[in-house]
Amino acid sequence: MLDQIFNYLDFHFTVEAPIVLLILVVLEALLSADNAIALAAIARGLEDKELERKALNFGLVVAYVLRISLILTATWVQQFWQFELLGAAYLLWLVFQHFISQQTEDDRPHEPRFNSLLQAIPVIAFTDLAFSLDSVTTAIAVSQEKWLVLTGATIGIITLRFMAGLFIRWLDEYENLEDAGYVTVALVGLRLLLKVVNDSLVPPEWIMITAIFLILGWGFSKRADTQVQELEPEKSEVSK
Repeated sequence: MLDQIFNYLDFHFTVEAPIVLLILVVLEALLSADNAIALAAIARGLEDKELERKALNFGLVVAYVLRISLILTATWVQQFWQFELLGAAYLLWLVFQHFISQQTEDDRPHEPRFNSLLQAIPVIAFTDLAFSLDSVTTAIAVSQEKWLVLTGATIGIITLRFMAGLFIRWLDEYENLEDAGYVTVALVGLRLLLKVVNDSLVPPEWIMITAIFLILGWGFSKRADTQVQELEPEKSEVSK
């Protein structure tokens, strides 16, 4: 039984395995920056910090199961362009929803977008799955050994949780960061769409990573003026 499992996972430990695993982990970290900020922005749609933390924890547990399932069925999934089209449509829909809601709110303070934890968890899980359609393909291109890809994905999901936690704090500190996160989501969605239309039109990975880091640089370029917001209630009380 164990032999069959090891054969299915292509479990053959070699001297090169630690190096390949390190490459996969680095790739996961690089490709997770946009994913982490997207998940943080989604979790921020809840009403308080404790619910945000729970949404990320439970959402990423479900996301991990979905990501492992995707890796184990990647050879089959890659035969159907419809999966990439659905992933692209889902990510672009998230971006559309974000910017449309911003226009209708007329610059009002952040308000909850989810009424309960159960509404946020599936959105977090399926957003990670849509991102994984691209990152799993990259991981499999690096190594055909499933156990290495699975180990890299496990470390990657743990890294993603910590990165998303950091971004949740930063979203309150930097004014443009949430918009920057959704712009990177749009980039990933458009990249998936290009893969469906014509694979030769897809930009190289290094261009995507460079573009994402430039967009995140813009996101971190302006701090939110929280001190002014805190002083406003005090001023109104004094005037009374």
